[in-house]
Amino acid sequence: MAHGASVAVFIAQLVVLLGGGRLAGELMQRVGQPAVTGQILAGVLLGPSVLGALAPQLWHDLFPAVAQQQAMLDAVAQLGILLLLLITGMETDLSVFRNARRPAVAVSVSGIIVPFLCGCLLGALLPDGMLPQPQRRLITTLFLGTALAISSVKIVALVVRELGFLRRTVGQVILAAAILDDTVGWIVLSVILGLALHGALDFAGVAHSVLGVALFLALSLAFGRRLVFRILRWSNDTLTSEMANITTILMIMGLLALLTNVLGVHFVLGAFVAGVLLGQSPMLTRQLGAQLRGLIIGLFMPVFFTLVGLTLDVSALARPQFLWLTLGLIGLASLGKFLGAFVGGRFGGLTPAESFAVGCGMNARGSTEVIVASIGLQLGALDPHLFTAIVTMAVVTTMAMPPMLRWAFSRLPMSEEERARLEREDFEARAFLPRVERLLVAVDASPSGHFASHVAGLLAAARRTPTTVLQLDARRADSERQAKLAERSGALVEEAAAAGAEASAASGVSALASATDPVDVTMRTGARDSAQSTVAAEAHKGYGLLLIGCEPAAEGNGFAPQITQTAQGFPGPFAIAIARGQQRGSAAAAPLHVLVTVSGTPASRQGAEVAVALAHASRGSVTALYVGASRERSLWRMRFREALAPRGYADAVVREITEIGVLYGIDVRGEIRQSGSVRNVVLRELARGPHNLLVLGVSPRSGEQLFLGELAAEMLARAGSSLLFVCAEPVPGAEAEMPPANSSA
Repeated sequence: MAHGASVAVFIAQLVVLLGGGRLAGELMQRVGQPAVTGQILAGVLLGPSVLGALAPQLWHDLFPAVAQQQAMLDAVAQLGILLLLLITGMETDLSVFRNARRPAVAVSVSGIIVPFLCGCLLGALLPDGMLPQPQRRLITTLFLGTALAISSVKIVALVVRELGFLRRTVGQVILAAAILDDTVGWIVLSVILGLALHGALDFAGVAHSVLGVALFLALSLAFGRRLVFRILRWSNDTLTSEMANITTILMIMGLLALLTNVLGVHFVLGAFVAGVLLGQSPMLTRQLGAQLRGLIIGLFMPVFFTLVGLTLDVSALARPQFLWLTLGLIGLASLGKFLGAFVGGRFGGLTPAESFAVGCGMNARGSTEVIVASIGLQLGALDPHLFTAIVTMAVVTTMAMPPMLRWAFSRLPMSEEERARLEREDFEARAFLPRVERLLVAVDASPSGHFASHVAGLLAAARRTPTTVLQLDARRADSERQAKLAERSGALVEEAAAAGAEASAASGVSALASATDPVDVTMRTGARDSAQSTVAAEAHKGYGLLLIGCEPAAEGNGFAPQITQTAQGFPGPFAIAIARGQQRGSAAAAPLHVLVTVSGTPASRQGAEVAVALAHASRGSVTALYVGASRERSLWRMRFREALAPRGYADAVVREITEIGVLYGIDVRGEIRQSGSVRNVVLRELARGPHNLLVLGVSPRSGEQLFLGELAAEMLARAGSSLLFVCAEPVPGAEAEMPPANSSA
């Protein structure tokens, strides 16, 4: 076939597979089934059974039996497998994965042994006339056992994720067990290949695979996360071309996939581990995950699963003998896998309802069995009839698994622990701080600078947020002095982060990293007189929050020019920390007893979230203060619903903050004052309580001078406690100050 013709056919194949898979997937979703079911059915309709029978010439023109043409489509499908496992790993909650270790191992082991024995029994009972080579019955029997035993992690991962069960604890058990299934399956297959090719067991090859995989997993989980983070940070901070981080992620995935392939295990394990390591990396995963997901769902997923259906020739089912063999194979596979997984779940400590759901979820073969059957066909261990029976079994179990799993989960109640975890994850999906993937700290050597460094460490602690300390000093020429000051600020961040990590570990809030994993802190220097350009040059590297700590903090009735310029150089959320009272001395690292004003606005909600996080990390306390304006003086300024039911609205505002405290494991004390000057109420509360920090969630106003509202100005002038102004919006016009991506400080 000419090169131009093969490319044209390849493009036509992609268009047909994409269109058919998308339309059929859309139809299945409209009737409550996952899109993957429709994509497999689209493949059956486009395959030899339907399109090949109705329009044979068209089918042969579209899908010619040419090795070169088939290799092009197979390459797209294999890349789709890698990307599917990559994104699945990125969405896997490793803490739940670790907690599911015992049931996952029990489910996998029992779920492999029972159906494997069923398959071997079927192979032993088959008449010689149904075997390709009766003298090699053992090899055929082992291939049948393997085909029945192994769940397809690719199908399981996609269906569990598409049905919305990936975050459920049982969903994580199913995924973990499927990964173990796939890993064990390829090791078992390597043993069978040794028998088929050499007539003897290759002990050296099996030992190489088992030990290699164990070493690979141990090193990946022990050192891989920090290595992947450093590679991503280098790519983000150094490379200036568009989508450089996507290229870096794909290279990491490809290298790990090649490594597992060298170890004698299928490359899907390497792609999944790459996704897990990237998902645990504390930066960039949110936006990159969205970009990768669009590529996978839009292109690779429809092509891959439509191709699975395309391999099936259901016309062979017209022969009664073959039909009964196929039905028996489907029955043995389904019953054996379900019973094995159910028994394993019970041994692993799952409830009967959870074990039932696991049994339903593990009963999907899909592409793994297609690959196993293809290898068996190539080696002569299977004939075309047995091959079609195995592929039919794989497709039927794959199509039956989604409705069974949905039905099982609908009858599976959530435990209180699981409900609390899901609520925390839902909160984090909406919250402000979890979206901060990198933290930039611009400080000088003043007490406020030290306090800001301490606050940064506390905020970075729970999620191990990478932090860059930008030391601003008036004497730029004294580089040695600047470096020492930066090291001091960095040490303050690390000390506070270590203390905060202990608090997170003690309360169980941190689900993203272990308590011993330190925060990555980078120190850089800059000049005070060019703070705006220095911060702007650093900002393009992708920071979610700027924390400012400089003195003098105030000048006249507002902020000092240096703070204004620093904030204007950052096109994103920022916070200003000002040390007063005990935070100016040796008690700077004492527990923070925070007073935060709340009003129900997004700005006050984000300020309250920061206040709760700081109190949690420092083992302090939080008081949420709501002040309603005097109705005689300010009714025209109140919201309509607040004017009708001010107390009910105030209760709702305070209750929202107390619920945030519950998610962090800290009690929030609510105070409601329905009348009086907001300024006087706040000052009075600061004076009579144990509070050593006032947090205000504010919004910047337009103008050359940084102005965060009247209350912020009053507290800047009169409050005796330390202050933290949290502004989740950039200064108006700050983005205009942002330099090109390749500029430097």
